[in-house]
Amino acid sequence: MKVAIVCDWLTNVGGAEKVLLAIHKLYPEAPIYTSQYDPKGIDWFLDADVRTGSLQKYPARLRRLLGAKRQKWFEELDLSGYDLIISVTGAEAKAVKSGKWRAEHGLPSKNPKGIHVSYCHVPTQYYWQMYDDYVKNPGFGALNFLVRGAFRKMVRRLRKLDYAAAQVPEQFITISEYAKGLFSKYYDREASVIHPPVEVDEFRAGYERADSVSRARGRRRPPSLGAAPLLSRRNSDSSLDITDRPLRQEDASRQLPRTTIQAPYYIITSRQVNWKRIDLAIQGCLRLKRRLMVVGEGPEHERLMKLAEGSDLIEFVPLVGKEELAELLSGAKGYIFPSLEPFGIAPVEALAAGCPVIAYGEGGAVDYVVDGANGVLFEKQTVKSVIEGIERFEKLKFDKSKIVRSAEKFSVDRFNREIRKFIDGKVK
Repeated sequence: MKVAIVCDWLTNVGGAEKVLLAIHKLYPEAPIYTSQYDPKGIDWFLDADVRTGSLQKYPARLRRLLGAKRQKWFEELDLSGYDLIISVTGAEAKAVKSGKWRAEHGLPSKNPKGIHVSYCHVPTQYYWQMYDDYVKNPGFGALNFLVRGAFRKMVRRLRKLDYAAAQVPEQFITISEYAKGLFSKYYDREASVIHPPVEVDEFRAGYERADSVSRARGRRRPPSLGAAPLLSRRNSDSSLDITDRPLRQEDASRQLPRTTIQAPYYIITSRQVNWKRIDLAIQGCLRLKRRLMVVGEGPEHERLMKLAEGSDLIEFVPLVGKEELAELLSGAKGYIFPSLEPFGIAPVEALAAGCPVIAYGEGGAVDYVVDGANGVLFEKQTVKSVIEGIERFEKLKFDKSKIVRSAEKFSVDRFNREIRKFIDGKVK
């Protein structure tokens, strides 16, 4: 079977790139077609045949301004000679036309039986469900007012183009039941759900290490790293969700400050952008006088620091490596997840490390948080609701070993089996 893999861009590390890496490992001989590639920003695909085109000449930082150009490039990309096209996308790569599609629409086709299966995380967020948040802060600093105005004028046309692109793939796979509903709402398409791969084994290892230390010492395992140094590692943005666009890796491997927060503490790990609603977790913990560790970086960092008011209850820790993060998670009392996410890899990593999750009860969280068993779901994205969630959480007792097991169904091995089974059933 002749296979091609397609993705929107390859310029940095995040949850979407983890899905792409898993599929690349399943089909290592398949070339990867993408609009822009920066091997310095992501070095996971040095063994792959990565192919770009005319958009490669543009700086990677401008990719959010290239939506229309990017869609046109994918539409014109002729991959009709392949038996199978797999796109991994949250934006325009779904516009690639299969040999079957081209033949059915009267276009030249090298293989009229070739199909396109799109693993699409969600409908393009900045056109649809996250439009209001994007307009509030497009992420261009002093130029936000210009980008905001231009985007408002263009969005109607861009939505039409995006809707048309969503009619192209023969099959859609998406990441959660919540995301499946968005496909029906915005694209009038059905999608099958295969949850993204999570490195649960690596985060379970953090729990097991801490647990074995505690047994050896004959007491409960320490819930904090205390003064242990935290080292940032390249390609270690494991705290990022499936649709995130993380920081580049320019200054990986730097020495980071020691943690000083004492147990018990709550934790949140995330790219610090406004729609993650980290502010709700900070305000909730300040009002309850609970300790909170905030792991990550991003454009909202300074605002969140000011919100914490220099309180000793809130500690900010930059991005850390997977081993360090696993130990921080395993030592936390609970993981607070106030964001509306189509999935959310970071909370599943927390579960794998034995850390129960306090989550907003909408979106992908309902696919893995079982209220009262491995965490708590709260009703609204408000400080009051977060506080109520924490207070209810603290009245419950959780079995950490059961919490760890609840994450196993999101493993990389499970993802590989389900993707293979799905594709084998579609490709004749």
